[in-house]
Amino acid sequence: MNNTITIDPVTRIEGHARVFINIDASGMLEKAGLVVNELRGFEKILIGMEADRMPLITGRICGVCPTAHHLAASRALDDAAGVQAPPAAHILRELMLMGHMIHSHCLSLFVLQGPDLILGLDADPAIRNIVGVVKAAPDAAKKALRCRAIGQQINELIGGRGTHPVTSVAGGITFRMEQGMKKQLEAWIDEALVLVQELAPLLKTLLLKQLELHPALLSSWLTPAWSAGTQTHGTLNLYQGNIRIVDEQGSTRHEFTADRYDRYLKESVLDWSYMKQVHAGDGNDLHVYRVGPMARFNASERYGTPIADAEAEQFANTFGRPAHNTILQIYARVIELIYAAERAKQLVSDRAIDGETRIPVTFRGGRGVGHVEAPRGTLIHDYDIDANGIIRAANLIVATQQNYAAINETIAQAANDFVIGKRSDETLLNAVEFSIRCYDPCLSCATHAMGPMPLEIIIARAGTIERTVSRGIQ
Repeated sequence: MNNTITIDPVTRIEGHARVFINIDASGMLEKAGLVVNELRGFEKILIGMEADRMPLITGRICGVCPTAHHLAASRALDDAAGVQAPPAAHILRELMLMGHMIHSHCLSLFVLQGPDLILGLDADPAIRNIVGVVKAAPDAAKKALRCRAIGQQINELIGGRGTHPVTSVAGGITFRMEQGMKKQLEAWIDEALVLVQELAPLLKTLLLKQLELHPALLSSWLTPAWSAGTQTHGTLNLYQGNIRIVDEQGSTRHEFTADRYDRYLKESVLDWSYMKQVHAGDGNDLHVYRVGPMARFNASERYGTPIADAEAEQFANTFGRPAHNTILQIYARVIELIYAAERAKQLVSDRAIDGETRIPVTFRGGRGVGHVEAPRGTLIHDYDIDANGIIRAANLIVATQQNYAAINETIAQAANDFVIGKRSDETLLNAVEFSIRCYDPCLSCATHAMGPMPLEIIIARAGTIERTVSRGIQ
């Protein structure tokens, strides 16, 4: 028997998602996963373009995280040219990234995940959105949206544009800091520091409330996996450092510079999705791993800022370290929001910010690899550039494809909890949506395409489609 149930509004994820859940004849789960229907084509588009345009072009991959691509591309060009940007350029680039983090984490925590936390996982989907949040908690919504705006203003002032930055180039940054700009940045950052400290307790309280109401979120949504994140001597660094991979127990398995990523991160193609998956390991010893806020918490020993470190200690004392529960990624994102504001304060106060910001660059051909920690996880750009400065090959490893295998495991857990012989289609949609949303996926980055944001779940028994459940499908 086939039936279709359509529920609005559009799912709060970035991209077009379809989920399949296959059940065998006895009613047991066979397989479940996230299908990405959009073609991954951006790497081919880059071939034949001038290398120095990569920071501008790759920022157009996605309107949600263009700054991360802009900076990863710039760092890859630095590497290809064999140059080190001046200290002031690194400070400004990292400060731009902190603005991006503040903006993106506020978006994720309050606009995408906030409706689940503030209104509850069982709330009517018609009101479980940002409009519902504004009505239910106007003061918190006002503060969150103001904090998000500050992050975007920081990004725009340094990057030249809010959505698609233009100032980070091969060899540095295209401008020098002026005192008027510095004073404005200091004022915004001070305001953001106040706001994040006011918002963090609310978010933690709301999360803990949902865990009390839905204990299965802690007891069954547990996906032990390896974790990867960037750090410098154990301290989190979102802009530069070595990529560290730790196992399920938190022991370091690999640590490497970005140009050696292909020794430890292995891409593979799935026959049912355009998004590649990535596993971590060496040789044939490959493992499911995560990137993003919780993975960065697991892969580093400290944040290096006082308030974030205190929050991390409380997190570890309550839930352990390393953490593996899917929903705790929200908690880790709250800590990182605090860190981004604190780190921005450190950067804008560094006297080296007033120095020279750019050195001349000449491309003579060769490979360039650069990376940053995007809001959703580790982002790597790898370019092969010829003697004329033209891109001959490109590979982009984005966060969502690195989380892909873990996302599919989490969907399988949600299916076991909410599909196999129990509960309603609406509960199923809520559970699967929320499990995916905890990863804050960006499917446009992972496939380099754009499109609407519906969710469709296809449930098949013994190879025959039993029913289709959808939300936001026209």
